[in-house]
Amino acid sequence: MPTAIPTWQASRPAHVSQDTPPALPATGYVRESRLLQFLPFSHSTLWRRVRSGTFPAPVRISSRITAWRAEDIRAWIEEQGSETADPG
Repeated sequence: MPTAIPTWQASRPAHVSQDTPPALPATGYVRESRLLQFLPFSHSTLWRRVRSGTFPAPVRISSRITAWRAEDIRAWIEEQGSETADPG
């Protein structure tokens, strides 16, 4: 009888520690599932903001893969912080 693989083992690559919090890479591409870990809104809001132009547009890597440039996301996050700090 085969033993079931715990969900956490099946969903994480072997080199990723469970104790390590997710980190936004400095460069490269970030897929939606990883990106949503850093944003205070949902999948639907993400795409609504992309359509309205208030969030960076993704890059089409292949016919089935869409990702965002990490540099664009970091710039957007910094911009949000500066808007909050600037009252007027």
